[in-house]
Formats: sequence, C-alpha cells, structure tokens
Amino acid sequence: MRTLKLTLSYDGTRFVGWQRQSEGESIQGLLEDALARFEGAPVSVQGAGRTDAGVHALGQVASVHVTCAHDTATLTRALNAHLPEDIRILTVEESDPAFHARFSARAKTYRYQIRNTPVANPFERAYVWHLQEPLAIDAMNRAAALLVGTHDFAAFRSAGGDAVGTVRTVTRSACCETSGLVTYEISGSGFLRHMVRAIVGTLVEVGRGWRDPATIGALLAGATRADAGPTAPPHGLFLVCVDYD
Repeated sequence: MRTLKLTLSYDGTRFVGWQRQSEGESIQGLLEDALARFEGAPVSVQGAGRTDAGVHALGQVASVHVTCAHDTATLTRALNAHLPEDIRILTVEESDPAFHARFSARAKTYRYQIRNTPVANPFERAYVWHLQEPLAIDAMNRAAALLVGTHDFAAFRSAGGDAVGTVRTVTRSACCETSGLVTYEISGSGFLRHMVRAIVGTLVEVGRGWRDPATIGALLAGATRADAGPTAPPHGLFLVCVDYD
C-alpha cells in the first residue's frame, strides 16, 4: 500500500464543491473515479479543504492510499488525461503512510478577490466579486489586522459543518488594492464553514463606511453570526496553498 500526496488546481465554477455529493459533479468524485481506473478498485481521496460550490483552488492538497505500481510522473500525466480541463493535477508525490491531507495540515492560505471598478470585466466575472462603489481599503486593512491572533470566530461561522469549537489562530490577514483589484489574504491553522467569506462580507461593510474597523474586536468577543456582515459570494474565493511540517 502506497500513500500519495496530490497537489491540484481547479476552477470551481461548475462544480458542487470539493466533496462528493448525491447529485452534481464534485472534484473529489471526479478524482476518485480517475484514480479507480488505475487502481482497478474504488479509492477514497481526502482533501485538505472542502471548498464550496463555485470556490476555486490554486493549491488544494489531497491524499489517497493505492496499490497500483505506476510511478508518480506517469500518474500525473494519466490523471490529467482523464480529468476535465478545469481540474489539473500539479504534482503527485510519495508520502509517509500516516500522511492525511486534512489532519496533517498545519496552515492554509485563502485569497478573496474584489473588482472595485464602475464596470465589471466580463472575462473575470467567475473569479471576482464586483462592487461598483469605492471602498476604503485602509479602513478594511485596519479591520483585517485585528483578526490576527487566537480568537473565537463564532461570529464568522455559518451553520452546519463538522468543526469542533470556534477558536482558531490567524497568522496573517491583510488587504491590498492594485488597479481596482482588491485582494484579501488570510492564513491560519484552520477555518470554520464560510469563515473567510463571512470575514470578507464584514470587511466590505467597513470599506463602505457602514461599520467602524474597531467593531471587529467586539465580533471576536462572543458575538453571534447575526452581528457580523453577510457571506460574500463564493466565486471570489481561492484556496491558495496548504502547509505541512
């Protein structure tokens, strides 16, 4: 039995998300079906992050146990030949038998993109949240900085999910703007369901002047989900990378 670590990138626009579901195409389902061709039997692929429908990945990581003898370079080429073009396997690596894409992860980085211009670019409509009114980026960045540290993120958690507890550690949280493209990046030890999108929705309220940056502190002190901003649309979100020891 071999344990493989797969790093992949995908455009999540047309998928129901990472996780296999009873209806619709998922990244996990398509990857398991492709691997089963070479294994000769069903396989179970574990992902580092269960990205939602419409969410993209630049560096998702998956793990799988297989017995097939194909070398990693051959598997990389073969899997890409059997997967749709909006899913690409970047690397396949041999890994320690105990490696698990989700439970071995030490940190993840997510990126959210907002196109802050009067007119949207039709070619990027699936990858940005378009907002016409000007946003106060400095205020958003001050608010984002308050998220760094170990806090209770219950106010940014949507119902559902199987995460235990709501305390998480964020190591980086920052906004920047270049030529009308606002980029928010956040890194941390783990994330709750819709946490990043709820944070973005709250930061946009700050950028619009609807909320003072200092209110972030109150949200991290036992507030409820209703106290924070709305959940931003999924299509502006990217799983950038997953870090391991």
